[in-house]
Amino acid sequence: MSSPLGIRGYDYVEFYVGSARMTAFWFARALGLQLTGYAGPETGVRDRISFYLTRHRLKFVVTSPLQPDTWDIWGWITKHGDGVKRWAVEVDSVEDAFAYAAKRGAVMVKRPERISNRHGYIDEAAIRLYDDTELVYVNRDHYRHIFRPGFCEPLFSFDAGRDDTGLLAVDHIVGNVRENEMNLWAEYFNNTMDFETFVDFGPGDISTRYSSLLSKVVRSKDSKIRNPINEPYEGLKKSQIEEFIEQYRGSGIQHVALRTGDIVATVSALRRNGVEFLAVPDAYYDRLRGRSEVMSRLREDLALLKQHGILCDIESDGYLLQLFTKPIGDRPTFFFEVIQRVGNSEGFGKGNFQALFESIELDQKLRGNLEKDKVETAPIC
Repeated sequence: MSSPLGIRGYDYVEFYVGSARMTAFWFARALGLQLTGYAGPETGVRDRISFYLTRHRLKFVVTSPLQPDTWDIWGWITKHGDGVKRWAVEVDSVEDAFAYAAKRGAVMVKRPERISNRHGYIDEAAIRLYDDTELVYVNRDHYRHIFRPGFCEPLFSFDAGRDDTGLLAVDHIVGNVRENEMNLWAEYFNNTMDFETFVDFGPGDISTRYSSLLSKVVRSKDSKIRNPINEPYEGLKKSQIEEFIEQYRGSGIQHVALRTGDIVATVSALRRNGVEFLAVPDAYYDRLRGRSEVMSRLREDLALLKQHGILCDIESDGYLLQLFTKPIGDRPTFFFEVIQRVGNSEGFGKGNFQALFESIELDQKLRGNLEKDKVETAPIC
């Protein structure tokens, strides 16, 4: 079913970070992305520096402020740390998409604007998402250069390019919101973007002995865009969502899931490049081996999945394989997911939630962020 907003799919994700150069270097060296574009003083942009990295259908922008008065970026980083400021969808018409959303209650950030240079023009507009996160509508059908006006070919090389790790595209983008905000944001997406609620995880669906959360997945009706939204739920100890909101200082993007066609090869490459992943207990794979519905349909070698800590969840029309990195910044907030969908898989790993969250809780305990009302950090050195 086509979208009345003319959404073609995910376009780019932009990160605000303390050091764009170092983050871009890590994205290139660890994730295998290619440095494709650059914006800064040399290109006429005086207040910020941005690096544009791509591979297959992945498009990442990392941006840092250059001047003390670039407060829109400095203030964001001071509050949230490194993270996702905005993500974009490509649309047929920015004017039409923005008008549709605005008419249905979207909070406007940037009205449709045409940005041009000698290579052509792009159209762009933006609406508000969680707190100060933004959703951008973009169309660059009439632009024949790198990313957008203000960007040019890189003026230097990191000499850090790695072989293709097999990361292909954005699969979904996950937001964490405060208690009692999940339903509001799900309705916001559904009303302003013509999305639908695809999955609704209620009390007890996502829980461990100590913590739990609620989650809804909203998506475009053609499934090109998928956006889970999580909120904390009552538990004996602090949930990962509560830790995120506390450390991030509000609601925002928790992780971006990156799709691959061969998760074993991709995770192997990422580990060689220094990417750290959450640990999965051996007992998880013992339980998988004992489930006939898993072993009869799984094409991959279970020993290889165990070796790399890859999770598996069987669905009615397929299965998914997934793995989560540790937080990539200094605060325990943003991380990546690597995911492979086999067959007609459309889920998000419900059968893996307990193993995943128990692993996260171990890291929370090391950081002293598991207890609700006190900090207890065991000495590790």
